[in-house]
Amino acid sequence: RLHLDVGASFSWVACDAGYNSTTYQHIPWASLLCDSLGHNLPCSVCFNAPSPSCANDSCSLFPENSVTRKIALSPALTDSLALPTSDGSTQGPPILLPGYIFSCSPSSLLEGLANNVTGLAAFGRSNYSLPAQVSNTFSVPRCFALCLPGSPSDPGVALIGSVGPYYFSPQKTDLSKLLVYTPLVLNPVGSTVVTYAGEPSDEYYINMTSINVNGKPIQINSSLLAVDENGSGGTKISTAVPYTVLESSIYNALTKAFVNESSALNLTVTDTVKPFGVCYSAADITVTRVGPGVPTVDFVMQSDNVFWRVFGSNSMVRITRDGGGDVWCLGFVDGGVNPRTSVVIGGHQMVDNLLQFDLDNSRLGFTSSVLLKGTTCSNFNFASTR
Repeated sequence: RLHLDVGASFSWVACDAGYNSTTYQHIPWASLLCDSLGHNLPCSVCFNAPSPSCANDSCSLFPENSVTRKIALSPALTDSLALPTSDGSTQGPPILLPGYIFSCSPSSLLEGLANNVTGLAAFGRSNYSLPAQVSNTFSVPRCFALCLPGSPSDPGVALIGSVGPYYFSPQKTDLSKLLVYTPLVLNPVGSTVVTYAGEPSDEYYINMTSINVNGKPIQINSSLLAVDENGSGGTKISTAVPYTVLESSIYNALTKAFVNESSALNLTVTDTVKPFGVCYSAADITVTRVGPGVPTVDFVMQSDNVFWRVFGSNSMVRITRDGGGDVWCLGFVDGGVNPRTSVVIGGHQMVDNLLQFDLDNSRLGFTSSVLLKGTTCSNFNFASTR
């Protein structure tokens, strides 16, 4: 199991946590491949027995845990990677991706990730992310679709190298037909712990222009929503944070508008539960097919009719408090004043929404909640045909 990171540049595995291979190879430091991975990368020196995590004169990378922002200095490897295939409807036989480039890491780098995770799968804009290597090797579109599940025990799906169709049961709905598109924006300045001058970010930014609550725009300083020459501001997609993080003035405007609109539904705020700032008694909220019946939140893109609608299933988080009395809390977090990125759309807001990252056309496709169509991200057919 790997942590899927849509902003990471390259994948890594904790080689001392169960990685066992006889086909891996270290990348020589004095090689064109090592040069292409980064500027003046370190040459590894090791005094232990040769292993995936120990080799002399080999190329080293800086694997990063994007949740804790910790890094390591570890060897770069190539190995063969088996991947399942799909026609968009059913899972087919696996294919072998030869020469897959990734890094070892110490198991200490896993701290802060989910239990039983043994590494990180990079899905960022880098030429060495998993989607990029699949695209380059098999000459398929530089595109992937991501549908995150609503429960840790349920499967989600990432479809690499396909622009569609993406069929989901029970009605065999092609979710690619529901996609609405907005341009991807390139941030000119990277934000990894180890960042090289002049290198752009491998994260996915979009041009969000406003936020509506129940169809009504909130007051936002528009300059916060644009990425400046120093890489600050703007809106990005992240699987490294669980909930959407907003710059303080945006957060305050959103929560004020949400509370005002909720009062029309006879909802009264109750004691909050950290890290959230607005909560309601669960007994007062009706649950609909798209989650708690609360005001909608729209991320408005390049025009008023292009918006990502966030229903209650993605805007609210259910919490059981000590002593009883469940609450629903608004799942947005105050990111403080002057954060690097003004809006970071987090994992909870992506659950049961299909997202398509189309790098060939530099655009992001989104569906809003697929619950409206009577399906979930766990309803892809994961049964193998062979």
